[in-house]
Amino acid sequence: MSAFPTSFHVGPLTFHVYGFGLAIAAYVAFLYSRKRLERAGFDVRHYGAFAGVLVVAALIGARAAHIATNWAYYAGHPGRWIALWHGGLASFGGIATAVPVALVLRRRWWPGTSLARFADAVVPALVAGWALGRLLGPQFMVQGGGHLTHQWFGMHYVGQVGKRVPVPIIQALEDGLLWLALLWAQRRGVGRVAGVLAGIAMVVWGLVRALDERLLLGQQSHSGSIGVQLAAVALAAIGAVLIVRQLRADRRGAAGQPIGSNRAVK
Repeated sequence: MSAFPTSFHVGPLTFHVYGFGLAIAAYVAFLYSRKRLERAGFDVRHYGAFAGVLVVAALIGARAAHIATNWAYYAGHPGRWIALWHGGLASFGGIATAVPVALVLRRRWWPGTSLARFADAVVPALVAGWALGRLLGPQFMVQGGGHLTHQWFGMHYVGQVGKRVPVPIIQALEDGLLWLALLWAQRRGVGRVAGVLAGIAMVVWGLVRALDERLLLGQQSHSGSIGVQLAAVALAAIGAVLIVRQLRADRRGAAGQPIGSNRAVK
């Protein structure tokens, strides 16, 4: 029996806690990212539409990726494709569809602005939303736990036999600590060069996500799990390239400034 309910009933209607949790996390991330963009000097009039389109794109991509990597289960059963209350959202599928859409919409609604500055404003809010989402989403879904364990911290999850590693709670703590670290780094001036803060988040989140998938979920031979690990490492590599690129560009800009000039931080 699960330590937490996965659904509740109001008359003939069934509501799934998993969906409510993700909706709350998405809304918090939206409010927080909009506030950070405002503080960074961006016009947020179109941000509601921007965020709404991104949520839809991410859900479609996350579900499609999950179905593709578990096709043996979904083939011939189209009704299962929309059964989100049973879980089944692949994080990197959502990222793969949301990022291109975000790039197109940003160029349309914020032309002439710095993509690096935009990312620095939004990414910490996404990390915070992700932390809340892991705590309120997968923790309450069917088969939400990791591999079997007999340790004291193990929990029971619906659809899984025995006590399981509470991966959603662990990931919520990891992402929460990353969010606090990003805020600390920003206050310490680590994000002075545009894009570095977002790059740090990508490197840390990617590597930690790959380790979680390999060590905690116990599905190393599963094609979807291998795909997640590879995608996570790729994300970390892109973040590292972004950091190096932005720092080199900043040094070149500094070298081109006359002595005594005040170089603007972008």
